[in-house]
Amino acid sequence: MATASQERPVLQSAIALVSAFGLGAGGLLFGVALLLLTVAGIGLVTGTIVSGFAFLVLSLVFIQGVGCAGVALSYYKLRPAIAPRVRSLLDLAGDGKSFGIPAGVPTLKQAGIVLGGYAAAIVWVMFSGIIMTVIQNIRGQPLQTGNNAAAELGRSNPEVLLLLIPASILVIGPGEELLFRGVVQGRIRERFSRVPGVIIPSAIFAALHLFALVGGSLLGNLVVVSILFGTATVFGVAYEYSGNIVVPSLIHGLYNATLFTILYVSVTMGDELAQQGLLGIGA
Repeated sequence: MATASQERPVLQSAIALVSAFGLGAGGLLFGVALLLLTVAGIGLVTGTIVSGFAFLVLSLVFIQGVGCAGVALSYYKLRPAIAPRVRSLLDLAGDGKSFGIPAGVPTLKQAGIVLGGYAAAIVWVMFSGIIMTVIQNIRGQPLQTGNNAAAELGRSNPEVLLLLIPASILVIGPGEELLFRGVVQGRIRERFSRVPGVIIPSAIFAALHLFALVGGSLLGNLVVVSILFGTATVFGVAYEYSGNIVVPSLIHGLYNATLFTILYVSVTMGDELAQQGLLGIGA
């Protein structure tokens, strides 16, 4: 007799998709909700408005820290108790495998994946900048792209970027990768093969980052999302082949740190290097 998992593959795949999207969106929304409640609470208690720098620090703590990393680790810890109940409720058989988020000090091979992934992400964003320029020339007018909210704050307060550069490696990269590669991609890979197992989480990651953009036209922001999809795919491939969450975390962190460094140089030195194609695509 066929097992329940063999009899109901479509249902199991649908559950994997819904849960993966829910975990990704839920982690971000949970962090945003905590951030807004904290800011509102500070305002009520002190009667003051939180400064831009303080808001950024709080967002790193609540969105990347509590929201992304917290939800990812909570899912990892609670899944052994919750998953059997869900399978029993839906009459689904388990595969006997435990869910894991492998992590460790990168080996020499994995360090090579970090360097290769970082180079690929930077080359991709440079190539994307060229394509955006071509699109603008064809249209005969600038492509109105939204800016990453943190980068937008950094343009008016360059000192904020000095926090974002190390935070990219220490907080942003690890937090978002724990959620989107460790949990979302891990959940999708339980039901899908390598290619959709990387593509689907990358699409979820890019789509959810649309809400972090400030301003821009619909077309411009869709272009930014497509660029984010490319960088997310690099992170996903790195995780797939390394089997170590530290690897995409480092690539993600170094990539963001590079973009924030370029922005800091352009703002403080009056250059226009990062005015087109870079500000909206910090992942």
